[in-house]
Amino acid sequence: MLREFANLPERQVHFRHAGAGEVPLLLLHASPGSSKQLEALGDALAQTRHVLATDRPGNGDSQPLPIVQPETADYASAEWACLDTLGIETIDVYGSHTGACIATEMAIQAPSRVRRVILDGIGIFTDEEVAKYLARYAPKMQPDLAGQYLQWVFQFCRDQVLFFPWFEPTQENARGRGLPPAPALHAVVLEVLKSLETYHLGYNASFRYPASARLPLLTQPVLAVAATADPLRRNLDEAVQLIPNVFTSTAHDDIATLAVKITDFLDA
Repeated sequence: MLREFANLPERQVHFRHAGAGEVPLLLLHASPGSSKQLEALGDALAQTRHVLATDRPGNGDSQPLPIVQPETADYASAEWACLDTLGIETIDVYGSHTGACIATEMAIQAPSRVRRVILDGIGIFTDEEVAKYLARYAPKMQPDLAGQYLQWVFQFCRDQVLFFPWFEPTQENARGRGLPPAPALHAVVLEVLKSLETYHLGYNASFRYPASARLPLLTQPVLAVAATADPLRRNLDEAVQLIPNVFTSTAHDDIATLAVKITDFLDA
C-alpha cells in the first residue's frame, strides 16, 4: 500500500491506500498500533477495489485530536473530516476492535454515506470489565531517562499476543496463539512507540463505548466476524442479536480467508 498524508485544518493524518474502484473501503485498525497492521489485508482487498487505511488520531503517524478525553464519536467525526479532505463521499467501512467501535459510530453519524459495514471483533463489556480495563489495560506512558518505557512497550505488545487481558498472564487467560515472528512484533512495538503518550486515548474510548446501545442503530448491511483466537469472539453472538441487518461469518483464521469473506459480502 502507498503512504500519504492528508492536511486537515488542525492536524495531519497519515494513511495508506491501494487499488481502484467506485466505492472505497475504509479500514480502521485495532489499538494500539496503526494502519500498518492492516497492510496485508489492504493489499489482498485492493485486487478488486480501492482501499484506504488511516492511522487513528494519536496513533502511528497521525497527530492526536485537540481533546483531553476523546470519545468514539470524536474519532468517527475525525475520520469523516479526513474523508472530506480527500473528497470521498460514500464508503464501505471495516473496523477491528477499537476500529469496529469507530466504524459503528461512523455508520450511525452518516448513514447515507456508508454503504456496508464489516465488524471484526467488537467488545461488549460488563460494568466490572469496563472499570478494570480503564484502570489497568492501557496506562498513560511517557519517556524516561532510564529507558524503562522501552521495555514496557515491548512486554505490553508481546503479552497482548499471549493473554487477554494482557496484564493477567494466567493459564485461563492464555490465547493459545504463540508468539509471532520477531520482525512482526518489532513492527508493532515501533508503531506504539510513535504514539507512546496518546495510544491509550483510543483504547479507553472503546472501553467506554456503549456498543450494546449503539449496534441496534445500524441501518446498513453488516458483516460480523471474529478470528478463532480473538478474545472478542465471545461477544459475536450477542452482537449479532443486536444488529438489525446482519450477515454472520463466525471465524476466520488468516488474512486470505478474511479478504474473501469481505469481498463476497461487499459484492453480494
